[in-house]
This record gives sequence, C-alpha cells and structure tokens, in this order.
Amino acid sequence: MRIILCGAGGRMGKMVASLAAERGETVVCGIELQPMSAEFPVYTKIGDAAEEADVLIDFSSADGVAERLGFAKRRRLPVVLAQTGFTAADEEQIAVDSRTIPIFKTGNLSVGINLLEILVARAASALKDFDVEIVERHHSRKKDAPSGTALMLAESVRRASADEKENVYSRHGMVGERQKKEIGIHAVRGGTIVGEHEVMFAGEDEIVTLSHSARSRGVFANGALRAASWLISKPAGLYDMHDLLREQL
Repeated sequence: MRIILCGAGGRMGKMVASLAAERGETVVCGIELQPMSAEFPVYTKIGDAAEEADVLIDFSSADGVAERLGFAKRRRLPVVLAQTGFTAADEEQIAVDSRTIPIFKTGNLSVGINLLEILVARAASALKDFDVEIVERHHSRKKDAPSGTALMLAESVRRASADEKENVYSRHGMVGERQKKEIGIHAVRGGTIVGEHEVMFAGEDEIVTLSHSARSRGVFANGALRAASWLISKPAGLYDMHDLLREQL
C-alpha cells in the first residue's frame, strides 16, 4: 500500500509513518506546513505531490480539508480523515466529495472506542429513564472540545432515545435542576492524556458506567492503516469504523 500522509510532522503522522514502515507499507510522500526531514519526500503544499499512491491518510488539522479533498478527487484517491473539529461547511463538502471518491471518516479510529459506541447505544435503549453524562479527557494540546468521540457517543445515545435528548455542555452557574432530556458533556484537558471517555447512566439508586482508555496513540495509527487498507477496494461513498467492523468481524 502506497500512502500520501498529510500531517507527516505531527505526533500521529510520525507514528503512522513508523508503523507503516514496520508493516512493509510505503509512505511515498508527506505533507507538512513546516519543512522537515524524513525518509520520504515532504511538501509544504499538497499540490506539489506527484508521487503515485493508493490512498491518502490525513492526520493534519480540519483546516483546509476542502483543498486536500480536491487534490484527492483529481487523483482519484481514497481518503482516510483522521481528525475532528470539522465545521458544518466541511461536513457538507465531505458528503459531496464522497459521491466521487471513497472517504473514511470517524470520530475515533480505535476499535475499542467503536465497540464502546455500540455498547452505549444498547445501554441507552435499555436505560431510557437514566440520566446520561459523558466525560472526556485529553492532553493539553488538543484544540477542539468536546472531542469528536464524545459527540459520537452522545449521538449514539440520542439515536437510541429517538432524538428526544439534547447535548448540554459543561454546566456553570445557577442552571436549575437537571432535565431528563439532557446529555451532559464535559471536557478535561491536561498533561499527556492520550484519550479517555466515560459514559455514565445514573438512575434511582444505581449507576452504570461504560468507559474506554487509550494508553498509546498507537491504537489510532493502527486504526488509520487498517482503515486505509480496507478503503482502497471500496467504491465512492462515506464510510466509518462501523462499516469496517461489520464486514471484518
């Protein structure tokens, strides 16, 4: 598998490149805003990349995603979007471009997190009268809050509740009594926390908690390569980890 790697100079980009090399995959070139040295060519502008590739893995920021998707469309390249923080306009562009090329997009590339999402949906369906609170914890350098994964988990709760619930973010001040329709979402930032997500269902005299903790960013690099390998044989469309797991498991 030949990979164009966007965000090659970031922590996740470097981890993907290292893991790809271990597995015999080839990063044919990288894209990074600042010049850097690597074992493959690195360009500051994606339009300068001329190497032949099978897939584009994007670990850069959400900013400028339309330009990267435009490049992928011109080259007919499948794309793995491995970031969060997309605007409504970005989401619309992704949906439009997925009619031309296969795009893999998920709030989290961890297999464990996606299993957690399935379990959360089942719990929400069974515990309809329970209050739901979501707490996510990440490192101090994460720019968006709440995390895309927290929003993904909240969406699972909402779907299981027939869209009768709504997100409430980090309560503050005299907000009054908690409403049953609320899904409380709270973001913690500090240190080098890779990623922790906890979903609490609080009922009368009992609490059910489902959680996931990523101990290394390797789980995300592994998920990106797994998604890329799976995506290159797919027709145009918008895919996520559930599609992959449904087929492979």
